Amino acid sequence: MAMQARFVETARKAGATAPSSTLSAVAAELLARWSEPHRRYHNVTHLTAVLDEVEHEPVAALAAWGHDAIYDPRSSVNEERSALLTTGLLWRCGLPSATIQEISRLVLLTAGHASEEHDQNGAVLADADLAILASPWPQYQSYVDAVRAEYAHVPDELWRIGRPAVLRNLLDLPTLYRLHPEREQPARANIARELANF
Repeated sequence: MAMQARFVETARKAGATAPSSTLSAVAAELLARWSEPHRRYHNVTHLTAVLDEVEHEPVAALAAWGHDAIYDPRSSVNEERSALLTTGLLWRCGLPSATIQEISRLVLLTAGHASEEHDQNGAVLADADLAILASPWPQYQSYVDAVRAEYAHVPDELWRIGRPAVLRNLLDLPTLYRLHPEREQPARANIARELANF
């Protein structure tokens, strides 16, 4: 299914009442953002991978569309900006206010990926967003290389400080995956292996 049609179908399942032309226009705007040339990992391929895991939960799926809609490697407020953008776009879709608020909350949650114990939508989205961490090492290494390319503006000496800090923050989470515990050990092993390279 084409990505725009996928968005339209998901939005309808979540309660969107706007005409299909409006939903398609919103999808096109989001896809244009996900296709920006500076993106090497946080691109349509990543979006598709997340959607493949979450589309059974329409609210989480719409949050997936929004979670990296704004991705500026020089900014520390991408999630906040993405949540604001997504909120505005979803209003155009005619979604219920409570649904939009939940989607915005989920987009913000991806800043730290720590969902509460009874937060099903949060767990669905966070697990999907972090799925790459549990990949076989060659795929994980490709992910690392792509993220480094997105941060090409960061000098190596600063990368060697910043990237390990991100990795340690992930390792400090009590659990990386609430719904996929089988991913926990491979992900932590990959992160530890990457850290050892620093």
